[in-house]
Amino acid sequence: MYKDRKFKLGMHTYTLHVNGFGQNWGFVGDTFNQPHDIFWLMDKAVEWGLDGLHVTAVDLGSKDPEHLAKIKKAAEEHNLYMEYNCSLDEEFDKRLNETFESACKVAQGFGADLVKFSLDIRRPKPLYGSQFHPQVMRQLCDVVDGIKKALPLYKEAGIKLCVENHTETFADEIVWVVEQVNDPQVGVCVDNINSMSVLESPEYSDNRLAPYAFCCHFCDNVLIRDHLGAHFIGVALGQGDIDCRKTLGALKEYAPADFDRINFEVEWAIGDDDLETAQAKEMQACIDSIKYLREELGLGVRTPGVI
Repeated sequence: MYKDRKFKLGMHTYTLHVNGFGQNWGFVGDTFNQPHDIFWLMDKAVEWGLDGLHVTAVDLGSKDPEHLAKIKKAAEEHNLYMEYNCSLDEEFDKRLNETFESACKVAQGFGADLVKFSLDIRRPKPLYGSQFHPQVMRQLCDVVDGIKKALPLYKEAGIKLCVENHTETFADEIVWVVEQVNDPQVGVCVDNINSMSVLESPEYSDNRLAPYAFCCHFCDNVLIRDHLGAHFIGVALGQGDIDCRKTLGALKEYAPADFDRINFEVEWAIGDDDLETAQAKEMQACIDSIKYLREELGLGVRTPGVI
């Protein structure tokens, strides 16, 4: 059905955000307690048969060079690829904020070969029909200038830089940024659910962005319709309303030949549970997602439980 392409399977650490990894998103306030550290997470990744981790500054614990060097050494010993997820102007969790220059330095310190940026564009209202709005274009032009200025650092370090269709950008706007920079070192992080936040079709977004893909956030959500309207709730992959096979098909069909990683992401919500119960359910959703992705979609190349 699709091109015969094999992908490594990694995890975006937001998958365990209720367990303190990734970041806080969607609210400003106290952070979740983090019962484990990045070294525990690498052990767990190998136990689960993952090939890599897509991490944030929250997971690193510290950006001290000596600490980053320890993370790099551990990742090499675990044979895990590492990617760095950060933001330009995160409104909910400032711990993720970096400049293009500072992110490259941190990524190099812990051995990440890719840096992903959320652009954190502030859109005018009404949202619908605001694609390429003048206020947005002013911000996107600044992004292009910033990437071009920092690009020599990424080239010297051998690190790829990619921009994500985060919850406030249209696919065509992300493509515009990449095409304006026009450099093989710069590409896209494809998130297969974020397009819904700007009322854009996930299928259109996947197909539009895939030819520029360096990495991805591979998610599933269930659509809830009630008296409050329509909203999406994160679930284990394969249990929601997103056609995960169709997303995989777009990446197999259109992504560049060297694109070889799928980073899954679960957006678990606490709901009415207490924190301890929610953390346990989130962990199980992670395990269920890996099982689905390996057994149903054939993702991943390593054997679980072998260091």
